Amino acid sequence: MSIPTLIFRTIRWSAWDGCEAGLEHVDVRPADGGLAISGVVIAQECETEFGLTYRVKLDALWHTKEVRLRTTSGHALHLESDGRGHWRENGRDRPDLQGCIDVDIQATPLTNTLPIRRLDLETDESMDIRLCYIDMPDLTASPANQRYTALDAGTLYRFESLESGFTADLPVDEDGFVLDYPRLFKRLA
Repeated sequence: MSIPTLIFRTIRWSAWDGCEAGLEHVDVRPADGGLAISGVVIAQECETEFGLTYRVKLDALWHTKEVRLRTTSGHALHLESDGRGHWRENGRDRPDLQGCIDVDIQATPLTNTLPIRRLDLETDESMDIRLCYIDMPDLTASPANQRYTALDAGTLYRFESLESGFTADLPVDEDGFVLDYPRLFKRLA
């Protein structure tokens, strides 16, 4: 899969159990030599229902540079990165996130695309990564360790959470965006 970021996309996912359980709308556009991603999520985590808006800025190599999130209940989070693993949260240094390149927002399959595209793995190649995981709905950011494996480069990747042992095989489209995330999300458009 090539690195170019000249991508214009609108993507929608529903929760695996249908739109009444959750829905997401995402716009992906070129900006400042990288990508600007804007999304809206209506979902629930356990028994808590929430609404979320988010914006993610990436550089040309798919490194996360900035993340802004806001829930409809008023929680907000602003993360900035130099793209080399140094982070600031709401203007303050976050040394515990040192070495994290990607971000994983719990409520969306969109952020699985970031390491898939950035790593550009060959078939049967795996890589362990440390990233910034954002928990919903309270928007807490913490480091997490994950593994991505290209089962069929460009079409199918295995995601593994190294802390919890959770695993999912993720089919992707020609731009590396997740089609379906078994038991969690289904692609609508």
